[in-house]
Amino acid sequence: MSFKYCFLDLDGTLTDSEPGITNAVMYALNKYDIHVTDKRQLHPFIGPPLSDSFQKYFGFTESQALQAIEYYREYYRDDGIFENKVYPGISEMLSSLKKSGVIIALATSKPYEFSVRILRHFGLYPFFDHIGAATMDGKISRKADVIAHLLENPDISDRDSVLMAGDRNQDIEGAKENRISSAGVLWGYGSLEELKVAGADYVISRPEDLLTLFR
Repeated sequence: MSFKYCFLDLDGTLTDSEPGITNAVMYALNKYDIHVTDKRQLHPFIGPPLSDSFQKYFGFTESQALQAIEYYREYYRDDGIFENKVYPGISEMLSSLKKSGVIIALATSKPYEFSVRILRHFGLYPFFDHIGAATMDGKISRKADVIAHLLENPDISDRDSVLMAGDRNQDIEGAKENRISSAGVLWGYGSLEELKVAGADYVISRPEDLLTLFR
């Protein structure tokens, strides 16, 4: 199968965002007198909607989770957002896709404002034809909803030609819910087992491997 449209996750797929995200989560948890000493405990926060993670991993109520997100953003907006780096090979992969005529879209559960700032900061923004992201009010946060919103674009007419690539099960499950193909990437925060259980159609270990699906 040769695809025409490439939907890409952000955290754990394009950028290694662990320091900023975990620092912001720790900042929020400290407000509740919850102190985490091992940042690896917070890796599950990388990718899924924050509200779900605060409730799942720390037993927050929905209202507590929403307040925790506000604390998270206090730190993330100016500091955590740039405690981040692009994975090796990503810029080259995006450039090759663009030169091949592939239509590239971001599909992330990170809010639009933060996503665009990150792409611009790292010089990746010009590669993207469309930006699919969460809303600050949480009305759109699930990966499946972000993908569905992208698919409403009239420029994207053939679902059989769309591939979603990401490092977590939410990326794969979101693709399946919207009846598009998916590729799990192994350089991020999801494991091979997680991606296989989610039902990834492809699993790739290097950014350049993604190019083989668009030839």
